[in-house]
Amino acid sequence: MSLNDTPSGERVHIGFFGRRNAGKSSVVNAVTGQSLAVVSDTKGTTTDPVSKAMELLPMGPVLITDTPGFDDEGALGELRVQKTRQVLGSTDVAILVVDVTEGMTEGDRQLLDLFRRQQQPYLVVWNKCDLLDSVPPCTDTEIYVSATEKVNINLLKERIAQLGKTGDTKFQLVGDLIHPEDLVLLVIPIDKAAPKGRLILPQQQVIRDILEADAVAVCVKEYELRGLLEKLPNDPALVITDSQVFAKVSADVPERVPLTSFSILMARYKGLLDEAVRGVAAIERLKDGDRVLIAEGCTHHRQCDDIGAVKIPRWLKNHTGKQLEIETCSGREFPEDLTRFALVIHCGGCMLNEREVRSRMKRASAQGVPITNYGVTIAYMQGILRRCISMFPHLLAELEE
Repeated sequence: MSLNDTPSGERVHIGFFGRRNAGKSSVVNAVTGQSLAVVSDTKGTTTDPVSKAMELLPMGPVLITDTPGFDDEGALGELRVQKTRQVLGSTDVAILVVDVTEGMTEGDRQLLDLFRRQQQPYLVVWNKCDLLDSVPPCTDTEIYVSATEKVNINLLKERIAQLGKTGDTKFQLVGDLIHPEDLVLLVIPIDKAAPKGRLILPQQQVIRDILEADAVAVCVKEYELRGLLEKLPNDPALVITDSQVFAKVSADVPERVPLTSFSILMARYKGLLDEAVRGVAAIERLKDGDRVLIAEGCTHHRQCDDIGAVKIPRWLKNHTGKQLEIETCSGREFPEDLTRFALVIHCGGCMLNEREVRSRMKRASAQGVPITNYGVTIAYMQGILRRCISMFPHLLAELEE
């Protein structure tokens, strides 16, 4: 996979924020070396977030987003401010652009407070420094630039790269669960819901992770799985399946062989799995009339038997016997107010970055709403959740409580 093909969820997300006419778009264009955003002296030229996936040296693959002015006015302005807040939820590095000739406003201070409360790495960029008689020295958190004269733009890129460095604590998808030369079976249904001519992103990423671990990945459809297992001289080290075929795969794979799903591994990778295991018990507390939100991180054409819109709601109603009100959302349209829901069931989040998934999880937790995940939910309702998280002993302990 080339840098240009790096999925959005694996890129460092850099957001540029500030009031109207502070020069955000000019700074973005100077940093990217492209005319990513329209520049004008008219306030409010940027009306919606504008994003660009690119390679930004010395960082590598990034997603840069220019946001509308945070001080926008009126009903339409409020919608733009809401869009800006949505972008903030997925931002790994926040850049506050301030017009050095006008100073910091109350709106700028509100943004700084949001950055700090959400523990986001940030940098204050004082733009238009070419209009000053003397330029103050830059610090670790503040830098003086001129987008028009290209002053300190390279320094700004270096500072962004430093803030965007990821730590070493992030989980691998599966590489830490296997050993060199292990055989891992991947059960991948090829049905009408499968994308034509390709594998979905979690499947691609798991295959790559297995190869990085010097292990062997073998892909098989669910109806060929049993025959393949009978032909193998030894048990596979692990079987990973699409959650939709959990029941059949669990029946075909001997209990002695570890089993999990792409969705469960992706939830761990994005930081949601522990909360998802805790939250799934809320299924048993659902009552007639309760609302359940089913959230997908991507947008796609829904099939007649779509996993989020059709299958999970059907399985939920069969399992609980309750008349539930199901709502769905997709892409970045995740509700700010979750209090009307008794449960949130989220997809694996492969198209979202870790910060956005964690932001959604924290939002649900802060509002007292249980949140879980597609794979965990399906495994729970199939009665095989313990088996599917057996490789994570601390999560088994959660189920005992």
